[in-house]
This record gives sequence, C-alpha cells and structure tokens, in this order.
Amino acid sequence: MKVLFTTDQIYKHGGIEKVMALKANYFARDLGYSVSILTTEQMGKAPCYPLDPSISLVDLGVNYVRHQSYFHPVNIFRVFSHYRRWRKVMQNLTPDVVVVCNYAFDFFWTPLCVPPRVKTFKEYHSSRFYYHQNRQKAAVFRRLWDRFYGYFESKYTQVVVLNPDEVAFYPQAQTVVIPNPMARFPQQAALTATKAVAAGRIAPVKGFERMIALWRDVVVKHPEWQLDIYGEGEPDYIAQLRQLIQHHQLEQHVFFKTPVPSLQPVLLDYSFYLMTSWTECFPMVLLEALSVGLPILTYDAPTGPRHIVTHAADGLLAPDGDSAAMLKNITFVIANAQERQAMGARAYQHSSRFELPIVMASWQALIE
Repeated sequence: MKVLFTTDQIYKHGGIEKVMALKANYFARDLGYSVSILTTEQMGKAPCYPLDPSISLVDLGVNYVRHQSYFHPVNIFRVFSHYRRWRKVMQNLTPDVVVVCNYAFDFFWTPLCVPPRVKTFKEYHSSRFYYHQNRQKAAVFRRLWDRFYGYFESKYTQVVVLNPDEVAFYPQAQTVVIPNPMARFPQQAALTATKAVAAGRIAPVKGFERMIALWRDVVVKHPEWQLDIYGEGEPDYIAQLRQLIQHHQLEQHVFFKTPVPSLQPVLLDYSFYLMTSWTECFPMVLLEALSVGLPILTYDAPTGPRHIVTHAADGLLAPDGDSAAMLKNITFVIANAQERQAMGARAYQHSSRFELPIVMASWQALIE
C-alpha cells in the first residue's frame, strides 16, 4: 500500500505536523506501508518531528507567500508550476491513497486529477463552527462559493473530521469521524508543582489574552503560582500579549517558553493544563496532557474540548467565555490538591481512548 500525505511544510511546530508524523510513522513501521510526504514550501529545512527513515520526503519548491492570501496575484502565478510539479510527482510515486492535510490549491485538483483507483481523503483539523454560523447570513456570492467548495469536497473518497459535531458542517461530502491519536507516555505527572502550562500556536484564535487576564486574578490569591506558555506564532500578537503581561504586572508569573519537539516530558513538571481558545476542533495538546495525567481546565469552546475532557472527572469545562466560572475552576484545582491528584489519575486512565493503535485501526479500516 502506497500512502501519500500532502501539506505545505513539516518544519514548524504544530498539531497538524505532529499528528501527520505519528500517522506516517505508524503506517510505515507498524503496517509496512510505503509512505511519502509531499510539501510545497519546506525550503530545505529538516522535519520538526522525527520520521521513520523509510518515509520519502518530496518538496515541490512552490514557496507560496504565506503572509498573503492564496488568491493574491503573487500566489496565483505559482499555481501553474505547482500543478505541473505535482503531476510529475504523482506519476513517479503512483500512490494508492492520497491524504490532503492543508488548504493549498492541490485541495481542488487532487480528487479530480488522480486515477480512479486512487482513494483520496481530505483531513480537517480546525472547527467550522463559526464559519458555518456566518454562512447562514452570508451574501449570495459567499453562498455560491461555499457550494463550489463543497463540490470539490464531495469528490473525495471521504472527508475526515475529528469529532461528531463537525459532520453537520460538510453537507455535500461523505464524512467519517476519526479523532487525533497520541502516544501514551510511560510516566505520570506528580502534580505537586505550583505551575500551570499551556501550549500551541500563538495566534488570536487561541485566546491567550483571556488566559493572561485570568492569571492576573489567580495570582491575587495564589501569588506563588506561575503560568508557562510554550509555542511560537504571530509576532504582532505575541508583542500584544507581552504588553498585556507588563500592564498587569505579571512578569514574574507568566512566561513564554520556546516550543519543544516532544511536549510530554515537559508536561510532567506541571500540575494542570489551561486552555482558553475561542474555538478548537480536537487539540493535540489536550491529548498530550491527558497522556501524562494532567487535569485539563478549558472553556467548552466549539467544538472539540467536550469530546476529550470529561467534566469533573479528568478536568473541568467552563461555559464558553464564562471567565468567572473558569476562574472558579482554576482556584478550585489549585486549592484542592487531593482532588487534583484524583483528576490526574483519571486523566491518565482516560487517555487510553486515543492511543495510537486504537485510532490507527480506524485509519487502516478506512484505507483498506
């Protein structure tokens, strides 16, 4: 079986890149598939996450200008060379399965331009909740565009979404729900440190400004506690967050940390995981937190956290955007060490639902 993943790059830290590495390695090592990863803008950089030596890496060198829209003229002119190079690679690799992981132009032509024998799968890693809400009151052109986009989704063998709530947002496609997998960690966090942790791409959708505002109130009662945020992202947004930290005089309480290739060993040094995103589909970092026995405190943001966190068992879900409820949850976990330990033990136990062999069995069934 020849499986080809297509994406923009695999040198940055991110959930898509991490999940792809897990799946590609499992296909290659455990199932004996021939696996290739096709990128458009790797720019000679090494993969961020370890990959099995048998996995073939091919970069098309299209190098889209990512701070511009894909439909900006500077990128439109690159589409033709992208297609020609893509076509040549397809003829050389002759895959049986193509998994499209990103949002570049190959999304449109992949299901139409591969031989009929090739199965095509489009993965979606972000939630369409707000997009779907806005679509209901969109102008005619926007609705026509959605139908146009949906037409190409319908041409894929399957569209893969991460949780059941997302299925309704793809009315024209054949959908299947397969959650993200994670590799269970052999150690559990002690949960005795006076530190909380967050991680991920530093971007407005992650709501880190809400997290900093919450921590301002936390340190009033618990000044010994600190919050560490691991990640990289948008420089302007990071600068705004640093200003917010200074404004609230949190320089000794909130710290940005350099992202690490393997987050699980780092999570062992913390006592709970905090998430304040505006929207999440199925965040990999929450699976990693469960895998080391960290209680998770998060907003019930659409649409993913509720499918990972079991409220009052392995974490606490606050109503979406309810900062008072979230602050209450944080102070409860800080003040109740015994309950924190019980939540952590259940988190470690519950993480088995998402272990790599279990999730990958669904992928194997889908492909074969």
